[in-house]
Amino acid sequence: MGAVLSSRLISTAIDHLNFIERYNHMTQAKKGDRVKVHYHGTLEDGSVFDSSRDKNPLEFELGSGMVIAGFDDGVTGLKVGEKKTIHIAADNAYGPYHTEMLLEIAKTQLPDDIKIEAGQYLEMKSPDGEIVMVMVKSFDDDVILLDANHPLAGQNLTFDLELVAIN
Repeated sequence: MGAVLSSRLISTAIDHLNFIERYNHMTQAKKGDRVKVHYHGTLEDGSVFDSSRDKNPLEFELGSGMVIAGFDDGVTGLKVGEKKTIHIAADNAYGPYHTEMLLEIAKTQLPDDIKIEAGQYLEMKSPDGEIVMVMVKSFDDDVILLDANHPLAGQNLTFDLELVAIN
């Protein structure tokens, strides 16, 4: 009797998994769904800026603001296993590049033990106490030019997407 019961449980579990797989392949991703997505992001010159290849897929809730709007829009409507290439204009990605977010500071404002390099990221506190990441754009003996723009600001982005799961 134990073998019969065990075989029924296994059969029920397999039927349940088959139903979930069929359901996922029929269902389109929509706002509020928790999804897993593999992505490969490139800039207009073809250089890769980020990818989940050889890593775990990105997991997020559609429409929650966890990812840029254009990425959210690109995943919406996909079915599990479906692949798609999307192009996101800078305005729907990280926004335009703002020259007013460049800041010159005197080198003497940094502690003596900090060695700076162009391209290096530093943390600064904004006037309201928020931590802001800035990049050292350039420097000389007296002045450091910092950039508070997102590294991808002003960039049009392309993503190759694959919807892996809808939870």
